[in-house]
Amino acid sequence: MLGSISPVGENSRNQRWWITATAYTVASVVGGAAITTTLAAAGEALRSIVAVPVVARSVVLALAAGTAAALDSHLFGWRLPTRQRQVNERWLETYRGWVYGAGFGAQLGLGVATVVPSAVTYATLVAAFLSASWYSGLLIGAVFGAVRSVPLLLMAGVRSADRLYAVTRRVADAEPRAHRLTIAGQGALAAATLVAAIAT
Repeated sequence: MLGSISPVGENSRNQRWWITATAYTVASVVGGAAITTTLAAAGEALRSIVAVPVVARSVVLALAAGTAAALDSHLFGWRLPTRQRQVNERWLETYRGWVYGAGFGAQLGLGVATVVPSAVTYATLVAAFLSASWYSGLLIGAVFGAVRSVPLLLMAGVRSADRLYAVTRRVADAEPRAHRLTIAGQGALAAATLVAAIAT
C-alpha cells in the first residue's frame, strides 16, 4: 500500500497526495481513539461496579505485555491470532483520494479490522481497557493511530519511481529491526509494570 499511496501513485490517479495522506492520518488517529476510548469507558464502567485495585490492573497489563512479546517472538511455537483481511485496493481506482485515504486510515487505526502484524495491538487494547479512564483511552488510541500512519508519511518526499523503490526498500529492510524493538519494548513494559505492582 505504501507504493500505491505515494505522491507517484497519487499523481498517476490525478489525486493530490497531501489530501489523501491527511485524510488517512486523521482517520487513523480517530479510528485508534474510537476503539480505545470505547474500551476505556467499558473499563471505567466496570470499575464503578467492581473495585479493581491498581495492583491487579498492573499485573494484568504486565501479563498482557509479556504474552504479546512471547507471541511476537513465536515462543513455544505460539502464533499471533489475526484475521486474513487487507484493505480493498480496488478503492484506489473507484473513489477519490480523500475517501480511500480516510477508509484505509480508519481501518488501520482500529488495529483489528485488517491483518494484525504485531501483538502490540492487543496489548494496546488491553492497556486502554485497564486504564479505566476515557481520557487515557483516548490518548492511547490517538498515539496508536498516529504511529500507524508514520510509514505513509515517509512517502512525502517521493517524486520518482526510483525514489519510491528506494524508500520502500528501506522500510522493508527496517522491518526486522522494528520487530525486535517492539518485542524488547513489550518485554520492558511487562517487567517495569510488574516491578511497579510489586513495589506498590
